[in-house]
Amino acid sequence: MYIDANTIITAGALLGATTAIVGAAFSAYRWYLKQNKQDEEIEKMKGEQCLLTYGILACLKGLKEQGCNGPVTEAIDKIEKHINKQAHDQED
Repeated sequence: MYIDANTIITAGALLGATTAIVGAAFSAYRWYLKQNKQDEEIEKMKGEQCLLTYGILACLKGLKEQGCNGPVTEAIDKIEKHINKQAHDQED
């Protein structure tokens, strides 16, 4: 078998194309993994935010029981309305 310049160029082009395809596939796979990790982090943050919202609501209700009114009542109503909309997947 005779190896000339064209054979070497063709082999190099084939190797380069294969490397580019594998690199693109690997990049797509890493992007997919990153998206899944971000989705998990978002779910964790939503859970933490839910706990904080319920904690704030409990504090506001405690203040209302102690006689605070006005903005406290308004805040309680807004938070309960928001929680109800979120429970039924509705937007504002």
